[in-house]
Amino acid sequence: MSFQRLIVPCVVALFLLFAGNALVFSQNNDDPIPGQTYSGVMIDAKGALHRATAQDYGRLSRQQLHAAQQSALRLPQDIQQQSKLRYVSLNRLEQRLIETNGVVTEEMRYLAGIQRIKYVFFYPETKDIVIAGPAEGWFSAYEGVMVGLSTGRPVCELQDLVVALRAYAPNSEVIPVVGCSIDPTEEGNARLQQFIKSFGRYANTDAQRATFVAGLRESLGPQTIRVDGIPANTHAAMVMVAADYRMKLIGIGVEQPPVPITSFISVADPSRVAKNALLRWFFVPDYQSVVLTEDKTGMEMVGNGVKLVAEDEIVSATGQRSARAGRGDKASQTFANSFTKMYPQLAQRSLVYGQLRNFIDMLVAAAYLDKYDIYGQAEWKMEFLGDESKFAVQTYNTPTHVAPVVGSAMRGGLFMAPIGGGVEIEADVAFKPENVKTETKGAVSNVKNNVKLNLAPGQWWWD
Repeated sequence: MSFQRLIVPCVVALFLLFAGNALVFSQNNDDPIPGQTYSGVMIDAKGALHRATAQDYGRLSRQQLHAAQQSALRLPQDIQQQSKLRYVSLNRLEQRLIETNGVVTEEMRYLAGIQRIKYVFFYPETKDIVIAGPAEGWFSAYEGVMVGLSTGRPVCELQDLVVALRAYAPNSEVIPVVGCSIDPTEEGNARLQQFIKSFGRYANTDAQRATFVAGLRESLGPQTIRVDGIPANTHAAMVMVAADYRMKLIGIGVEQPPVPITSFISVADPSRVAKNALLRWFFVPDYQSVVLTEDKTGMEMVGNGVKLVAEDEIVSATGQRSARAGRGDKASQTFANSFTKMYPQLAQRSLVYGQLRNFIDMLVAAAYLDKYDIYGQAEWKMEFLGDESKFAVQTYNTPTHVAPVVGSAMRGGLFMAPIGGGVEIEADVAFKPENVKTETKGAVSNVKNNVKLNLAPGQWWWD
């Protein structure tokens, strides 16, 4: 599979070689305007993204964790119980919302505690569209992020699923590219190159290094944030932007992750990094395959969900970027491999990465419904969940720009300025022939057929 079609191009870093031996990280520490804080970032009312202190789940004290878990006792006993597979009928859930005049219960908001979507089923006899995955009761770990009582994994959220379903809505004709980017302007890149040229090669003193770092940030100017394929003022967009931005900070050593990840800066060798080279890191899906029933009415998603890969680029004197095919940087690849290896543990402790994985699952599930006309077969027009005026999900500040984070490292005076990147999700790629398998021993069909849809009026989930 080509990376051009695969999911999630993520972060760009510019590496500049100078003499010196300091290790300094510099950020824009302006006092932020009050806004919406989420998972280590804050979006103010003017659309500016700021770094915030993340109270990650993995760093909660034992007392904090116990107090939070006790809050889950408010949930009904049956939904608190851990379940290997919990089922949610999407069209029954929508019907229940209609019956209650749009009143969203906590069980609805968190999809009955499902932590990942493992299966999607369609039942022609009853027209039910069903998602299924492991589930249990939940509590708030930090900043409103809900996690499982025993696993600590983030639960799926209805608002994110609705965004995914709308991206692949019934009767939609355009296959969306869902994602985000954090990029410098070409003018900023050009100013950067001019600044580097005028500054000269050496920065030997603390004052020179401080002047250099400040000049890098000033010449680059604000980086623009763009969200594609979904509304930018949604929780799902916040997840993508936050995951992208924080991964970049880990790469250059500004943020220390709660699990051991080898950052780029810790292993970078200045003698092996080309001057003005851009190193891009990409989040891509790590689905080993999608397994379908023969009649395409059932799907299982197999794999870990997300991995990180690296690709090199060059910045020209005019500020434009071009790829360097086949020329990988060893330190960049080491960081990508380390991040991928630790992703499952990281996703459980820095929860934004778990939520990114959940959102990718949701997009693949929605693409399945669209590709195999499950919407049409179910006669489900999504008239309530698909209507923003009836079910609002566009309730967040829209991120538009962020100040560049600039760092300098002691390894031979390697100066770094991450200056771009993003997320790009083409969920239909999961259904390319090389990714799709048809079940051979009926395993998916057996799970599907074990479900008996003898539900009580108003019931929309079950174990």
